[in-house]
Amino acid sequence: MTSTHTVSLQDVEAQTTEWLEKVVIGLNLCPFAAKPQRNKQIKIEVCEGNTDEAVMETLLTELNLLESSDVADLETTLLVTPNYFQDFDDYNQFLDVADMIIEQFGWRGIYQIASFHPDYCFADAEPDDESNLTNRSPYPVFHLIREASIEKALKYYGGDADAIPDINIDRVCSLSNDEKKALFPYLFRTHG
Repeated sequence: MTSTHTVSLQDVEAQTTEWLEKVVIGLNLCPFAAKPQRNKQIKIEVCEGNTDEAVMETLLTELNLLESSDVADLETTLLVTPNYFQDFDDYNQFLDVADMIIEQFGWRGIYQIASFHPDYCFADAEPDDESNLTNRSPYPVFHLIREASIEKALKYYGGDADAIPDINIDRVCSLSNDEKKALFPYLFRTHG
């Protein structure tokens, strides 16, 4: 599960920010992300650890920080694990652990976690299905979200919130190969 190459903290933050701005916000995959990014209310926390325990500790620290912070200062957190969870199945299994942490600390209904991974694959999709691009990020990411913020955003969202995933899939599937290479360069790198 550990990475065979090391990437600097600054590079991880820069690549994650670029993905957030060009893919998530640029393609409007999350219609609620632009405002908190503009207001500098999104924290990118890089966990350099390469064990379940290190990620659990950072996850708990970041959830506690959300709990103790005013939403005007900190809306949401992207917890990035560049040195761990390269395998999507391992990452996906850890989401159950993250859910247990939320449950154990009484945060069910207060926080939720959205998942992003370079090899993200929806349960009903093939690994090479273009629909997976909606959740493919340069590194494994746990998006820690305040449920109250989602509810508030949905009140002001003019469209059908249930349609967002299908709209996103249509949007990424309509990209040309050149656009995909530009937006998801980390998926097209050759190793060797």
